Amino acid sequence: MGVGAVVWDSADRLLLVQRRYPPQVGRWSVPGGKVEAGETLPAAAAREVAEETGLVVDVGAEAWVVDIPGDDDVVYEVHDFVAEYRSGTIRAGDDAADARWVEAHELAELPLTDGLVDHLRRYGLLR
Repeated sequence: MGVGAVVWDSADRLLLVQRRYPPQVGRWSVPGGKVEAGETLPAAAAREVAEETGLVVDVGAEAWVVDIPGDDDVVYEVHDFVAEYRSGTIRAGDDAADARWVEAHELAELPLTDGLVDHLRRYGLLR
């Protein structure tokens, strides 16, 4: 099982990471990853944001659940949460090739993971 976090800052920029590993290597998405044994989903989302971006967030409500095809016919159930930026300086770490804040109008210019904008729009999280 996996988690992700949709994080907007006070300047209405979305936190994105460039995926370092498959699936969809090189594409931009919200930070996230696998849930560790004994970890709650919100705790996993906060940890993944910290590991991939260096930022501290408060994780709120679950936004959606999506199935993401992986390698070798594995399908990952990913729970994405809304999170609020608290502190830290952005830097790419862990599984992220890059990390940055992106304004909504810039999303069309980036190679995003499949369905990201559709999910943001469908669940009212596209600013």
